[in-house]
Amino acid sequence: MSEDNKTIVRRYFEEVWNNHNLSILGDLVGADFVDHDPVNADVRGLDGARQLVTKYLNAFPDTKFTIDEMLATGDRVVTRWTAKGTHTGELEGIPATSRKVTVSGITIDRIANGKIVESWPNWDAFGMMQQLGVIPGREKAKGAS
Repeated sequence: MSEDNKTIVRRYFEEVWNNHNLSILGDLVGADFVDHDPVNADVRGLDGARQLVTKYLNAFPDTKFTIDEMLATGDRVVTRWTAKGTHTGELEGIPATSRKVTVSGITIDRIANGKIVESWPNWDAFGMMQQLGVIPGREKAKGAS
């Protein structure tokens, strides 16, 4: 069962995010899906998952996730990942910067009936904002004092 669950999550990263194949989202994500990401509050259901993926792919169309490590036990899959992309579209009111970003994170997914039904992502949103120039980075903050 753990290997099957890892395959579901791997397909989500590779086919949905990397290949932009949102048509298979319903095969991988349950209708009662809940994303517990505080950065992207209130993502629920298949439509919510679709809107979330679309939002980031519109902002970073060349997004590429790399699965660095994946562990599974019971109905949970833990994935340590790195994502890279170029900010060429608006994101949450931030106009395109054409900057390349690299973001790392860990996501815990719960699988039920062959689909992802809950997700607990923890990723470096602050670092992404620094790379986009929205929040000063360490270099700028040190130079300001």
